[in-house]
Amino acid sequence: MIRSELIAPVSELLERQAKRCPDKVAYRDAARSVTFGELERDTRHLATWLCKLSGGARPVVAVWLPNSVDWIVTTLAAVRAGGMAVPVSYDSMVNEAAYRIEDAQCTFVVTRAERSGMLDEIDKAGEVKRILVDPPAGVGDSADPSDFVALCAQPAEGVELPVEDIDEASYIIYTSGTTGLPKGVLISTRAILWTTAACWWPTLGINENDRLLSPLPLFHSYALTLPVLAVLATGAEVYLMERFSTKGAIEMLKSGDFTLMPGVPTMFHYLMQAAADEEETLFGSMRYCISAGAILPGTLNRDFEKRFGVQLLDGYGITEMSTMVTMNWPGAARIPGSCGPPLLGLALRVIDPATGKDVPFGEEGELICRGPNLMIGYNRMPEKTNEVLRDGWYYSGDLARSDKNGFITITGRVKEIIIRGGQNIAPAEVEEIVTELDEVLDCAIVGISHESLGEVPVAFIVPKPGKPVEEEAVRSHCAAHLSAYKVPAKIELVEEIPRTGSGKIMRFKLRERLEGKA
Repeated sequence: MIRSELIAPVSELLERQAKRCPDKVAYRDAARSVTFGELERDTRHLATWLCKLSGGARPVVAVWLPNSVDWIVTTLAAVRAGGMAVPVSYDSMVNEAAYRIEDAQCTFVVTRAERSGMLDEIDKAGEVKRILVDPPAGVGDSADPSDFVALCAQPAEGVELPVEDIDEASYIIYTSGTTGLPKGVLISTRAILWTTAACWWPTLGINENDRLLSPLPLFHSYALTLPVLAVLATGAEVYLMERFSTKGAIEMLKSGDFTLMPGVPTMFHYLMQAAADEEETLFGSMRYCISAGAILPGTLNRDFEKRFGVQLLDGYGITEMSTMVTMNWPGAARIPGSCGPPLLGLALRVIDPATGKDVPFGEEGELICRGPNLMIGYNRMPEKTNEVLRDGWYYSGDLARSDKNGFITITGRVKEIIIRGGQNIAPAEVEEIVTELDEVLDCAIVGISHESLGEVPVAFIVPKPGKPVEEEAVRSHCAAHLSAYKVPAKIELVEEIPRTGSGKIMRFKLRERLEGKA
């Protein structure tokens, strides 16, 4: 059963919850909380200013903020203004943030003052309007166009908000591809809320009595669907951790305040390790824990449920499908290693990549899918869009098997993305940074298995003759240009990078070398 009333414009959901429970806390972080009544007011006010300052153009808002109530207000206001929200990781380096802001053609950036210097580098011409969450001292009592607090405090005069179209692109979520260039996935409000109606509500029974503890980074589609829009649609409450820490999560869990906790497998692995000697039941009030973002090992699932006495439900998600594609149901029979059956209303096939024909049950093939949560396409990348969208089907590039009951097991990837603790890493992106070093002749990035993180990147480097490569220098250079999770965990010096006749890297040979199989 799909609950259709959960699928509505953001403005309608905000007004509905503000009328039903105006004083109920909706979102909170370590610094502050916001009720549904306050959220409706603040997002409406900020949306009017976005419209006014846009001068009639559609606002495209880069949300360059850490996990916070301010992130929620900014994102929802952008959508209420008839614009698009473009989440940018707060930990992004200049080149990473610049690519997203420029590719999305953002007209606004909402960020903190401490990012102003980086923004100066990105927007030298001053073409992007800035709104600072913590503006300079002395600004804040008037509607200064750079003051986030003031813009939320009162509406812009004479501005009528547009009627939202829930079928147009309202979010651009960036994900990495095999080319190394991040792809901006255009997603509609309908697609994301369909995931709530077809996944989170029927499987979790999420409702107004639920309190979520969310350590998920909000710039991911997984977070946008569950702790953001699913909370808004159902009237639940969520505490947003600025970032995951095992110690911080355990302290929050000890309060017994939470009923649902989404996470990635790495987070639950760390909780298992850290809480091994805890006497109290950390998840005593928890109805379910939810894992997505990477494959959940069957042993972790079993050990976690046995240790804490709470079901750890896992599923398989893709940003291009507004996150969730399959999901294990509570109380139902589960297949070890399987990520569950398809969501309600979603069609899946497992095909032979060479012929396009369906493979028999139990055999491996490429997973393709279609449904109401399908992306609109990739931003400004029509060729890339046409590569993966064919006749209404999304070709995932992931290898899978299906049993006769429709339970899907992910077995590998046609693509070469490295998934480190739920975070996608494109090898080509890291290779480009490493080869900037003068002493590097050639480079290949390969993902290898890691007990807790799933995978980590390893850099294979061919040094230039007579120029020694220092591991610390490589790490420092990568750290200066890439997010921390993309920095290679290990450096291997080799004489050559194995390639095909067309120049493609034969990563499997490097992986075999590292694992001692060659």
